[in-house]
Amino acid sequence: MDGSQILTTVLFLTVVAITIGITFWASRQTKTAADYYAGGRGFSGFQNGLAIGGDYMSAASFLGISGAIALSGYDGFLYSIGFLVAWLVALLLVAEVLRNSGRYTMADQLAYRMKQRPVRLAAATSTVVVSIFYLLAQMVGAGALVALLLGVEDQVVKNIVILFVGALMIFYVTVGGMKGTTWVQIVKAVLLMTGSALIVILVLAQFGFNLSELLGSAADASGKGDAFLQPGLKYGASFTSELDFVSLGLALVLGTAGLPHILIRFYTVPTSADARKSVLWAIGLIGVFYLFTLVLGFGAAALVDPSTLDKAGNLAAPLLAQEVGGGEGSVGGAVLLALIAAVAFATILAVVAGLTLTSSVSVAHDIYNSVIKRGKATEKEEMKVSRWAAAGIGLVAILLAIPAQSLNIAFLVALAFAVAASANLPAIIYNMFWKRFNTRGAVWSIYGGLISCVGLVFFSPVVSGKVDPATGDSLSLFPAGIDFSWFPLENPGLISIPLGFFLGWLGTVTSKEPETAERYVELEVRALTGAGSEKAITH
Repeated sequence: MDGSQILTTVLFLTVVAITIGITFWASRQTKTAADYYAGGRGFSGFQNGLAIGGDYMSAASFLGISGAIALSGYDGFLYSIGFLVAWLVALLLVAEVLRNSGRYTMADQLAYRMKQRPVRLAAATSTVVVSIFYLLAQMVGAGALVALLLGVEDQVVKNIVILFVGALMIFYVTVGGMKGTTWVQIVKAVLLMTGSALIVILVLAQFGFNLSELLGSAADASGKGDAFLQPGLKYGASFTSELDFVSLGLALVLGTAGLPHILIRFYTVPTSADARKSVLWAIGLIGVFYLFTLVLGFGAAALVDPSTLDKAGNLAAPLLAQEVGGGEGSVGGAVLLALIAAVAFATILAVVAGLTLTSSVSVAHDIYNSVIKRGKATEKEEMKVSRWAAAGIGLVAILLAIPAQSLNIAFLVALAFAVAASANLPAIIYNMFWKRFNTRGAVWSIYGGLISCVGLVFFSPVVSGKVDPATGDSLSLFPAGIDFSWFPLENPGLISIPLGFFLGWLGTVTSKEPETAERYVELEVRALTGAGSEKAITH
């Protein structure tokens, strides 16, 4: 092991030690279900904004988007735009009303005026599926990152790294709960913004702080000329790819407001005003970060040798850090590579903890307590089931991440957004703003959006049939030679999102379920004004 690898290992272990220390500290503060699920609702708007940023700025943003820009130029930057614009939907439609009308999970708000068991089961199923898609991206990023730093190409080592990350995330959730997870996310957000700002300054310094010169150099180095800086390089080759772009944009812009691990964060603050402040702080933080990805991605295109990039582009940001630090073999390059890799690793740990907590809480609170135990489980029983669920979900994510390592992680997250926008968002919007909406509408909307989205992904080039024309290597989950794809789009949002809304409407108007006008009025007053919101928390 050379000096740079020793430095990297020390920084990695330092990050892990800090997060483990936070988790043990939080475990001593976690005594009730409200502590475990919602951090005791004691975080300020600023703190929660940092934590939301830490949750949202995942490995997909830091590694995946930078790589997508380095490979596809302007079309790669569309991920950044979509991820950022999506927060306006979350701010204007979801944040305050959800905080006022829910308790621990997305299903609390949906089930308030409907039949508890079918709605909670559907919402919990959707939560777990979205979380697992998102977890795949983080695991894939961890494997690629550590393999680069330790200088190994052995697939077995990458798989061991994925196992290690999975074990850590299970530990964070089972021991620290929401308090531990939130503080890990806050620390990670600070580290990520600081590390990214440092690399951005060093990249711009190479071009005299002239962004135009940076973009020109990136276009020249890419070998694609002006096309690198214009729309269409990735999504303009055919009518199908143009439709794919529209589908991706829909999923990104509408998906955030339906992401369960983001929605659950609105319950960690004491009031709806704090929920709104959280989103405002998060938008500011995330907006600056996505401007950073512009410099990171085009900087990687301009300065990093394309032959050193992996085919998905996930290593563009760490390799750029090494380059601006002095290049491979230099002390500065080794230090910056180790620093950025440790920050990226902290990013992965924080996000997987948040995702695993969200899905395990939904299994315990919505399925175990509300469906199986019919609301009669004790808080202690719920928390025990949540910890076991975290272990099970972590294991599933590990097993699925191992074959997914050839996929770009920003793209994997876009699939999670598509599921969230197709299954969760229609039910949330209808429930808050449509008086007639009922149980059948909610169940059809969630299951219809979920099944259509996942089904179309399964029969798309993401899973089979896509190969690298230059090498013949598979760019899908299945090896080259296996092709059962018949759906041409890589992102199904264009079909599955409207279908989720349509099925929500169809299920409602065909149901003979009695109208619950009283419950709707109570929910509306509570959601829009905050009146009675404390009652929703305590009873």
